[in-house]
Amino acid sequence: MELICPAGTPSSLRTAVDAGADAVYCGFRNETNARNFPGLNFSPPELAEGVAYAHRHGAKVLVAINTFPRAGAIGLWHQAVDDAVAAGADALILCDIGLMAYTVERHPNTRLHVSVQAAAANVDAIRFYVERFNAKRVVLPRVLSVPEIAAITRGTTCEVEVFVFGGLCVMAEGRCSLSSYATGLSPNMNGVCSPASHVAYEEMEGTVTSRLGGFTINKFGAGEPAAYPTLCKGRFRTELSTGYIFEDPVSLDAATLLPGLRDAGVTALKIEGRQRSRAYIENVVRSFREALSALDAGRSIPTGALRPMSEGQSNTLGAYRKTWR
Repeated sequence: MELICPAGTPSSLRTAVDAGADAVYCGFRNETNARNFPGLNFSPPELAEGVAYAHRHGAKVLVAINTFPRAGAIGLWHQAVDDAVAAGADALILCDIGLMAYTVERHPNTRLHVSVQAAAANVDAIRFYVERFNAKRVVLPRVLSVPEIAAITRGTTCEVEVFVFGGLCVMAEGRCSLSSYATGLSPNMNGVCSPASHVAYEEMEGTVTSRLGGFTINKFGAGEPAAYPTLCKGRFRTELSTGYIFEDPVSLDAATLLPGLRDAGVTALKIEGRQRSRAYIENVVRSFREALSALDAGRSIPTGALRPMSEGQSNTLGAYRKTWR
């Protein structure tokens, strides 16, 4: 299985390649990608340099153009496709069907991957992308169990890529309406989820309250780690209880599931974290490279080493186990 690793900056790209990534995914420094944060991403010349570096070291570069174009501004997304192809990208990760149509027409030899933001979670949806746009790979949303993934790989000729480590998004990919409602910036159009400019913390009488766009997201007691306020990981009070209704503020770590994912026919394993540091990149990539080596050699897979790299210092198997059902 290929190890697909994040790169939010040129230096992170080099770190991921040096640590053993088979491929690196990255995006341009604008709203065409879903990690559009200050200080991150690539200019076209930087991307070309990054592609050249990766290719010299036997790695590939996948460019994420994985937001939905705004009406009247499609030129920015078309330019991103053209620039990525010109830089020598090995594949484009797209979610918008109009942008896929543009890519197929203008750059018919470009390899196309279906972004997780397209929410293609069944064989019929994947078949559409394969037949209409000649998609070579689909990144599955984080809503499927291992048996469900196996059923998909049996029903399609398309390569399948799944997330194995990093942040967990709300359980319906590409529909991040909550953050957009609170801040006015859409993760799927502007590439910004829970922007720092809309985040506030307030400490009073031993309690820390976190807010996003004026909305209270969570309250933390003395000594309790205060998670970053994203609405899908907020703590809410209902008639039944108080808790994390959508998802806990923890990280996915599916290292223990690697044998099952291999047997399910998964092609590639994806690490989340383009907004994270080079230290995160190096540690996570090296850890999963070691896990894959252990898997190939029939040894037990080491676990627990990445807890310090995890949100809230905690890990989950997320929807792979589907305990929330």
